[in-house]
Amino acid sequence: MKTVMILGAGIYQVPLIRKAKEMGFRTVVLSIDGNYPGFALADSVRKINTTDKEAVLAAAREDKILGIATCGTDVAVASIGYVAEKLHLPGIPLSAAKILTDKAEMKKAFEGSVPTPRHVTVRTLAEACAAAEEIGYPVMIKACDSSGSRGVTRVTGPDEAEAAYAASRAVTRTDHVIVEKAVSGTEIGLDAFIENGKAQLILPHTKFVCRAGAVTIPAGHAFPYTASETVLRKLKDAVDGIVRSTGADHCALNCDIMVDGEEVNVLEAGGRCGATCIPELIERHTGIDFYAQILRSATGEACDFTVRRHAPAMAKLLFAEKSGIVRAVDREKIRAVAAATGAEIGLDVTEGDSVRSPRNGTDRIGQVIMDTASEKELDAVLSAVREAVRVEI
Repeated sequence: MKTVMILGAGIYQVPLIRKAKEMGFRTVVLSIDGNYPGFALADSVRKINTTDKEAVLAAAREDKILGIATCGTDVAVASIGYVAEKLHLPGIPLSAAKILTDKAEMKKAFEGSVPTPRHVTVRTLAEACAAAEEIGYPVMIKACDSSGSRGVTRVTGPDEAEAAYAASRAVTRTDHVIVEKAVSGTEIGLDAFIENGKAQLILPHTKFVCRAGAVTIPAGHAFPYTASETVLRKLKDAVDGIVRSTGADHCALNCDIMVDGEEVNVLEAGGRCGATCIPELIERHTGIDFYAQILRSATGEACDFTVRRHAPAMAKLLFAEKSGIVRAVDREKIRAVAAATGAEIGLDVTEGDSVRSPRNGTDRIGQVIMDTASEKELDAVLSAVREAVRVEI
């Protein structure tokens, strides 16, 4: 059997593993040890840190892989670029992977090509405070190599800077963080796919968030995103600029963008598909099997980005309202809600699991995906599912 290596065994990699098996591939799944659901689905498991490029390469050689892929996470992207380069496989170029997994390098590449907020790279708390004063509050203090809003804090004054800087340093593997001007507007997402040096698909979408103190957590998305022709053109120009400035190719592209009137600012971009149900929503919205295209690109097969429909779809993550232990799950109620609404409901927890009130996107306890243009309708389903999961403090 042809072998595909998938980096990561978490909840966001599970659909990619399943799709690879559905397409007839033998799957080798790499991750650090832990209670990850992807291990049970894999044909072969290797307990390897996905950031250890040499160990990943050695495993890839031993397994004679045809392709290497991930989804929903930035941490494995550099290893994909490294293995693809060393084994002459399709995949994101290593140089692009390095840029797109370090926000400081990314911002440097964007200069002159991509509209992005003013920023300064810093290595000490004193430098962070000085940069914030120079840029002008409010600012964002960000870890340079994280995703899911980990280590990203909005800072409105000097008294908040120390805690925000410490939060960024606590999650980064680099020696630096960035201080960025907090720009006004509405934050949206954008997912694209880059093949042969060009964007074959560009899909902006509405972003749902929830707030935990000074941290904004991605909580869901809705397709399509409605905007003026001017804004849509600027979004396309921004994607083209990202491709030119970073060298991204043979990869999905996930972007966070601030739109203010008819101005756009790219906050950051990643060389992989977005998490929070984005591939599922793309398929519901366009008819394109996004997971299949990730695997086709990774194995050198021709991709198909033919849009077959333009249907509204949206999804949100389910978070616990309080920290505690899951004491009961009313599965019959959840099945009834799904049958009545057509919603795709997934739970990540079961009786006895510990849950916590949200601090970042990894604190999710489930998700709801629907073919609907009504956020109210979606929220009603979320509320019903939440009531079916009893958490005791």
